[in-house]
Amino acid sequence: MTEANSKPRASRQKNPAAKAASTKPAKTRPIATKPASRQKGAVNLARVREIFARFAALDPHPKGELDYVNLYTLLVAVVLSAQATDSGVNRATKGLFAAASTPQAMLALGEEGVREKIKTIGLFRAKAKNVIALSQKLIAEFGGEVPRSREALESLPGVGRKTANVVLNIGFGEKTIAVDTHLFRVSNRIPLAPGKTPEAVEKGLLAIVPDEFLLHAHHWLILHGRYICKARKPDCPGCPIADLCGFPEKTTAPASARA
Repeated sequence: MTEANSKPRASRQKNPAAKAASTKPAKTRPIATKPASRQKGAVNLARVREIFARFAALDPHPKGELDYVNLYTLLVAVVLSAQATDSGVNRATKGLFAAASTPQAMLALGEEGVREKIKTIGLFRAKAKNVIALSQKLIAEFGGEVPRSREALESLPGVGRKTANVVLNIGFGEKTIAVDTHLFRVSNRIPLAPGKTPEAVEKGLLAIVPDEFLLHAHHWLILHGRYICKARKPDCPGCPIADLCGFPEKTTAPASARA
C-alpha cells in the first residue's frame, strides 16, 4: 500500500463563453440535465449506498493483502508497505516475521538484521531504522503492545495517518478509512468524496458512507482501484458500478483489448 501523493485530475468541463455583443440570451446547459453525481456539492446518498451494496454483494468480507501473524507484525508490515507493493512486502516479511514476531525479538535481530531481511523493498534502510525505533518505543512506553489510540500510533516512528487507520481498522475493528493512492484516485474519479488531499477524501467518505458499510469501505475501494479502476487502463466494461460512475473518460473496450 502506498501513501497517496497525486492530485485529482482537473475537470475538463468548460463553461460556455457568453458573447458580449449578442442580444440573444446565452445558451446554457439546464441544471436538470447534469448528472447528480457530477453536481458540485451534491451528494446522492442513494447512489453511494448502492455502490457499496454492490461491493458488499460481490465480496462480503474483504481482506487486506498484507501478510501478518499478530498486531505487532501487522503494524510492521504496514510501515514497510509505504511506496512498495503488498506482494513485495509479503515476500520480504515471510523471513522477517519467522525470525522476529515481537518487538523484543526485532530488537534482538538488530537494525542490520532487519535491513538484510527487507533489502528487496524500496527505502529498506530507512524502514529498518523505523522498525527498530518503533519497537524500542513500544517496549519503553506501551509495554510491548500495539496501542489502540490513533495519537499513540502516530507517535511511533514511521507511522502516519494512513498506517494508523489500517492498524485501527484491521487490528482493532475500528471503522476508519485508510486513503492510499488507489482509494484517492477512485474517490475522485467516480466521484464519491472528491478532495485535494488524502485527509480531505477520508473525511468526505466518513461523512457519506453508510455505517453498515464503513468497516470494509476502504478495502473495497482500494481493491477496486487496484484491479478494476486502474490508473492508466480502467476496466470500465468489467466494472460492477459503471452505471453509477460519472468519470467522463470511461472506456468501452475491455482492458484486455486495449494496447
